[in-house]
Amino acid sequence: MGYKNKKYQKDLTQQINDRLTTMLHAGEGTSKKEAIADGTDREKIFSYSTYESYFKHCKYFSRYVRENHPEVTNLKQAKKYVNEWLQARVDQTDKNGKHLSAWTITLEREALGKLYGIKPDDKDFFPAPQRHRADIVRSRGDAVRDHHFSEKNNDEFVKFCKGTGCRRNIMEKLEGRDLASRADIDREIASLEAKTRTEAEEKHLNVLKDAVNQFPDQDYFLHHRKDKGGRERYSPIIGDNKKQIVDRMKATKPDEKVWQHVPGNADIHGYRGAYATAIYKMYARPIEEIPYDRTNKGTGRRFQSGVYTCRKDESGKKLDKEAMLKASKALGHNRLEVVANNYIRGL
Repeated sequence: MGYKNKKYQKDLTQQINDRLTTMLHAGEGTSKKEAIADGTDREKIFSYSTYESYFKHCKYFSRYVRENHPEVTNLKQAKKYVNEWLQARVDQTDKNGKHLSAWTITLEREALGKLYGIKPDDKDFFPAPQRHRADIVRSRGDAVRDHHFSEKNNDEFVKFCKGTGCRRNIMEKLEGRDLASRADIDREIASLEAKTRTEAEEKHLNVLKDAVNQFPDQDYFLHHRKDKGGRERYSPIIGDNKKQIVDRMKATKPDEKVWQHVPGNADIHGYRGAYATAIYKMYARPIEEIPYDRTNKGTGRRFQSGVYTCRKDESGKKLDKEAMLKASKALGHNRLEVVANNYIRGL
């Protein structure tokens, strides 16, 4: 019979890990959309990357509590210091006098909200900071890490990223089998439609149809078997370097990685922005040619429901919603404001 030390108690970091781990439902087929509908989403985490990000920032919180309130030994006691810590993070500066970004503070607020089950609109919860496009520094201009990465020496890699819009995790696991021509997709659609389908096959069929319907003029796609959130999708290969990209895919054996090494200092997020902008330009209609198809009930004035009007620092800029949706789909997103605020640039 083993001996159990009754005085032993897990520290805050261990308690946080236990709590977040019980909430992790990645890869289990759990639908985030259904969880939101039935109100159980606050108790669940749907991807490993989200779990890792939340755990990382919750550990910062536990360190703060340990250093400033050493008498606290469990999560329940620590909860009352959530707002105090978030305010401390807002006030924090680095050696150059720079504050943490509003995006970081918001992420940490979300992490603590998930840990404690606090609703975002709870009146007693630390208010989310305002985020402005003008304050985004990621992938804008030169960063320190850029000096350790030569685009000239990695020319093919950079062109591949800009022509496919892959996330880093996809670049790291992309294989030769992940190239799909339009003819391949059409054959697979026909094969699936001719049989009685399982639930998984039905989902795959919808993914295939979405790709060919969104991009009817494209002839080559990359199959993202398990992208962010475990989702499957197909994205078009575009640009002047399409042949080079397709040739590399074809030259790679089906079960071998296309890229044996993905440079850690490569600005892959920036290349996704270039890809999204190229997709948008490819399909965007002149704003003046988009029809005035709706009427405002209050003023009686007609307006263009197909036009997206930017806000804040880009107030007044107008974009074609249809082209934005295509760019969003190609990136693996479904919200227009995501591509407007984070990817489409220089228009």
